[in-house]
Parts: sequence; structure tokens; C-alpha cells
Amino acid sequence: MARIAGVDLPRNKRVVIGLTSIFGIGVSTSKKILGKLGISEDTKVSQLTDDQVNQIRNEISSEIKVEGALKSEVQMNIKRLMDIGTYRGKRHRRGLPVRGQRTRTNARTRKGKRKTVAGKKKASAKK
Repeated sequence: MARIAGVDLPRNKRVVIGLTSIFGIGVSTSKKILGKLGISEDTKVSQLTDDQVNQIRNEISSEIKVEGALKSEVQMNIKRLMDIGTYRGKRHRRGLPVRGQRTRTNARTRKGKRKTVAGKKKASAKK
């Protein structure tokens, strides 16, 4: 079992894809790491030797900010935006889309489940 940065890599996937299960590493970063270490991208995670796993682990820990440290940095950046009162910070605080998307329709991921608002009652005509 290959465990890197506190994450168990999926055993049956190629290394280049398996590394992307670590928060902060995408395909391009994964390819750079493997190219630098001279490990084939087509190798399955289960076929990695302990030495190769240690090389990957050392490379990631020394070069790249991943998992907990990266998540805390992102949260601190969002908190900073909210504290200084920027437009983006206000949108984060209210739970609305931050990057200019429309909110009249859609935006359900950010806004959450629909909250039904009762319709206006029609005024009855008196005779």
C-alpha cells in the first residue's frame, strides 16, 4: 500500500493518476514529479518499489504544499478576504457564487437547496 502525504493511493491505477488523489496535485504536477524522478507514468501504483515510493514522498514533501497545509492556506486566504471586506469576501460570507456567475437561476451548488417563498395573494375584487 503506497501512502503519501497521509493519503492511500489507489493500487490499481497508474501512478500519474493515483497521485492526483492527493489534494494539491493534479495531472501536470504529477507528470513533473514522475519525470524528475525517472519513473514511468504507465506504472501501476501496486508495482512501485518501496524505494520509488520514498522518492516520490520526499519529492512531494520538499517541493509542494499539499493536503492540510494547503487547505489551511486556502481557508486563511478566504478569511483574509472576508476580514478586509472585499466583494469576494462578502460573497463568501453570504454563500453566493464568487466569480461573477449568475444567481437568478442556477447557482444551486453555492446557495444550497431551494427555499420556497410563498407567492403573493391576489386581491379579491369586492362588489
